[in-house]
Parts: sequence; structure tokens; C-alpha cells
Amino acid sequence: MIDETAEEIAEMQTHSSSEVAIKAARALRAVTDREFPSIGDYKRNLERNSNALRRANPSHASLHNTQREIVRRVDESDTDTVSATQRRTTKIIDEVIDRVEQGKDAAARRLADQLGDRETLLTHDYSTTVLSAIETAVEDGGEYTVYVTESRPRYLGRKTARRLAETDGVEATLVVDSAAGSYLSACDRVVVGMTCIVDRTLYNRVGTYPLTATAADADVPVVSVGSGAKLIEGGFRFENEHRATSEVMREPADGFEIENPAYDATPVALLDRIVTDEETIDPASLG
Repeated sequence: MIDETAEEIAEMQTHSSSEVAIKAARALRAVTDREFPSIGDYKRNLERNSNALRRANPSHASLHNTQREIVRRVDESDTDTVSATQRRTTKIIDEVIDRVEQGKDAAARRLADQLGDRETLLTHDYSTTVLSAIETAVEDGGEYTVYVTESRPRYLGRKTARRLAETDGVEATLVVDSAAGSYLSACDRVVVGMTCIVDRTLYNRVGTYPLTATAADADVPVVSVGSGAKLIEGGFRFENEHRATSEVMREPADGFEIENPAYDATPVALLDRIVTDEETIDPASLG
């Protein structure tokens, strides 16, 4: 199961960084069902499998942090037998998953409280936290017009548009990425998720930076929302991923190169605010 999950994460079949962290944590439970001759052997096996999951996508800070926490807490556990250590591992995994889910829900709730009853929004990519915020605001009586970028080349925006289309109180429109600027004048704000924020830089799905820069030029506020665990102060170096060129063009590239980065870097100075489960942050306050 761990090998399959690592492969799925590497192939980005799961798109939300929170979902990736939760899926990886659940996969690590497989180690608790195996037999080991000693606690030391068990802990080493747990760490090896955790490292495999982390390597599957080094760009996801939440995956990195949750896996490191699980291994660290298990290693620090004062248990006498392999079975007791495995039970402790299961408990730690459950606690980590609960915190990720609660953090995501709390961030969505905080953003929902900041949305007006009637707004026009523009969002990019597929963020379950952004979706949850809009759905929560609708449950509170809000009505929204939402423009969704396609998020090429994997067209993740289509998934967002389909989900919004199923939500009463939301009028969703899918637009090609390059046309986003044409709709900003009709928008009250742009709302995007976050893969992570490191060194005053928002790393998110490619296309976030040009969208944010264009919104700043059009004087449309941009909000990034996500769990506070995605704001990294140290011990993590973001590694971009370059996807298969076949996602961009199926026929051979004759005489030219194709670049297909998965993420881009947006200076937080271009953001109006950052909303997490713990607080609403003025980007200027980040050191």
C-alpha cells in the first residue's frame, strides 16, 4: 500500500496538499500490521517507508511536516514491545490526521466569515480549502459568482468548476488561464490555496504568480488560504517538480524544448492577506 500511495502522490493523482498529507499518513499505518523482531527494527522500517512517501513529492510542506512528526514522536515513545509501539504509532497517525483535517476546516471557516453575502470571486487550480470556504459561506446564506481558471496543462480547474456547479448559490464559470485578466474587473477578490509559504514566498500551482501579479495591477485583492502548518519557518527547502512534457503536447517536440513546472513562486507582498486556521495574517508582517 505504501508503494502504491507513493506512486500515486508522485503522479499527482491526489491534488490537494492536505489530501496528500492525510493519504500518506494513512498509508503509513500499513507498517503497524507487520511483524518485527525488535522495536529498533520496527522504527527503522517506519522511517524508511516515511522517507519514501516524502520523496514522492518533496514540494508538499504538509506531507514533509506530518511525516517527520509521526516518525519523531514514535521514536520518542517510551514503549516496551513492538506491538505497544505499533499501537502508539496508530494513535499518533490518527492525531496528526485529525489536526490536518481540523486545520483545513478552521481555515475554510475563517475565510467564509470574511466573505460578503454577495461577491464575485476568481479562483485558480483545485483547492479543497477554497471550495470548503465557499460552500460554508453558501450555507451561511451567501451567493457567489465564481470564475475558475482551467489550470492547464492538467486542467485541475475543471474539477473545481464541476464541484462548484453542484453547489446551490454558486454560479460557476470556467475560463482559460490566459483570459483571467479579462474578468478581474468584475471580481471582488481572488482566492487561492497554498502549497506552502517559505521565506515570504507563496508556492502554489503554476499560474498563481501571473494571476496574482495581474490582480495586483488591477487593484483586486488576493487572498491565500490554508492550514497554518503550511507556513514554514525553517527545515524545509521547496523543490519544484517538472512534469512530463506529454501533458503539454502529445506529438514530439521537433527543434524546441518544452518546460512544464508544476508550481510557481509568488512574493507574499502581492497578497492582500493570508488566512489560516489560527489567524489572518498581513503579509507585510512576515519576517
